[in-house]
Amino acid sequence: MKLKSLLLVSGALLAGTGSAVAGGYQVTLAGIKNNGMGGVGVGLSLDQAAMFYNPGALAMVRERGVQLGGNVTLARNAFVAEGSNMQRELRNSVVTPFSLYAGFGPAEGKFRAGIAVYTPFGSKLGYANGWEGRTALTDIDLKSVFVQPTFSYAITDELSVGAGLVVLAYGAVNLQRDIALPDSYGHIELDGKAKTKLGFNAGIYYKPSDKLSIGISHRSKIDAVVDNDGDVTFTNIPESFRSRFQATKFGATLPLPATTSVGIGVMPNENLTIGFDVNFVQWSKYRELRFDFDQQINGQTTSVSKRNYQDALTFRLGGQYKLTSGLTVRAGGSYDMTPVPDGYVTPETPDNDRVSGTVGASYAFGKFSLDLSGQFIRIQKRTETQADLVNNGTTDRVAGTYKTNIVIPGLGLNYTF
Repeated sequence: MKLKSLLLVSGALLAGTGSAVAGGYQVTLAGIKNNGMGGVGVGLSLDQAAMFYNPGALAMVRERGVQLGGNVTLARNAFVAEGSNMQRELRNSVVTPFSLYAGFGPAEGKFRAGIAVYTPFGSKLGYANGWEGRTALTDIDLKSVFVQPTFSYAITDELSVGAGLVVLAYGAVNLQRDIALPDSYGHIELDGKAKTKLGFNAGIYYKPSDKLSIGISHRSKIDAVVDNDGDVTFTNIPESFRSRFQATKFGATLPLPATTSVGIGVMPNENLTIGFDVNFVQWSKYRELRFDFDQQINGQTTSVSKRNYQDALTFRLGGQYKLTSGLTVRAGGSYDMTPVPDGYVTPETPDNDRVSGTVGASYAFGKFSLDLSGQFIRIQKRTETQADLVNNGTTDRVAGTYKTNIVIPGLGLNYTF
């Protein structure tokens, strides 16, 4: 067994194919209203979810409130190996990103404070039994929870600023793959928990008139670290080969990249709101992935796997229209440029440029409101040849064509006071 094969499956650490609405392994399902509008929100002050999209806009959210949102990501992923016409599909799995926001402050005051809990990274998938890439990846199950206490202040009636302390409060990952042996297959499982890490999310919001608003925000990079205490477990290894597989612990670091966003809101009248966002994600910080093992695997205890990701942009456009005093409808879409270059695609992130369409609606009754959203995401077909892998020195991956479509329904409940 080549150590690079182990690195490939470990490359999904705190990442994953379950990334629903952003390139690489980033997920931005942070607000149900925003989800229905193509994911816009940096230049708007819709509700308490501003803590995620632009903390500077939170002070301009007039109503204090609590909101809970949840999504279900239903992915259909197919793979055809190079030189084959047999299509392999994922075993069915469901991922449920959620968000919770609570915003407080004086009714007529200039500041708002709040707490946000959300899940920006998460995935669960399993490839078909016996698929061609089984020695790269068979299963991944990722969970993460971020907590963000936030403060926002209105300097003037038009200008506000805000910031939040971002805490990677919980992260866990389970990765599995098969090991090719001379006359059978063994199995390896990696199971680890990430250390608590800190970052920040800050933003500025400016609304010069009733018809225009502008926002800019920045979420800092956080390194997700399994600090040499992740568990390595081997099964179905014949006695004659066990001396080659002695590792019981591993450590690794994965950069969760910084994101800078600019947004514009246009309100032609009191019922219609249109938003446009551009997100710039600094994926180029992800050049390689290093792993350290407590004991040898095929004579090695350390290795490095190439990633060479590139910085990428996402463009988002969406709007909402208030039909009645209680009913608001939404629609939008986005185009997401992949950070993964040719020759560097992996089974846990079979990524390419993404196009999505969204719809949504809210109905308010008293101090409560119910939000609905729906998204369809098409990840463009991605082919990686054996020649690509050889040229880039990434033969730890599998050559073939990936195709992925994702459907994401969402539901949210709000209470204002």
